[in-house]
Amino acid sequence: MQDRKLPMSEPRPSHSEEPPEFDTAFRRELRDLMRWRRDVRHFRSDSVDRALVMACLEEACKGPSVGNSQPWRFVFVDTPDARAKVKANFESANADALASYHGEKAERYARLKLSGLDIAPVQIAVFAELDGAEGDGLGARTMPETKAYSVVAAIQCLWLLLRAEGLGLGWVSILEPERLSADLAAEPGWRFVGYLCIGWPTEAQERPELEREGWQARLPLEHFVKEV
Repeated sequence: MQDRKLPMSEPRPSHSEEPPEFDTAFRRELRDLMRWRRDVRHFRSDSVDRALVMACLEEACKGPSVGNSQPWRFVFVDTPDARAKVKANFESANADALASYHGEKAERYARLKLSGLDIAPVQIAVFAELDGAEGDGLGARTMPETKAYSVVAAIQCLWLLLRAEGLGLGWVSILEPERLSADLAAEPGWRFVGYLCIGWPTEAQERPELEREGWQARLPLEHFVKEV
């Protein structure tokens, strides 16, 4: 997929009562975008324009949320001190994870690159605001976890938007959530959802890295679908 970047100064299209028509070419490119979206761990050190990231975040915040509560909270982790705390958290959690595997599986795990913390120019900790008044509890009273699900939906939108700009995103999950929330002084009532590394990838890949490294193959659709 070629990178196609629109200038940030391009005027926003005006809102219209008529819905857009998505033609065959667009649908094909949308499928390509989803297929080439990867969990990126290998980044170039080149800087990323903060305005470009903010523009993608603004669009990602149009994603669905329970009760239209918009519970996503994005914390840019920029200072060396904050990043050092996140990296120490990862190294501790990663050592614990490695200890849970044995034999050939442990050797394979140890060879995997599981984060881009060492080089990703943009790093964002993402939280769900669980106690916010927005949405008045609609849909979340019976399933409070849907606020975190809403944040995941926004992250997925961001992932695709960044990929369309040629940027890569890596989601670091090997972290101790409470320690990270304390280190980053998260607000009370915020639940940690994910830590994102963003930057220009060193290469584009259609196949997931964990599949290429022999950790886990893709499963067929029949594995996930059930009829009742």
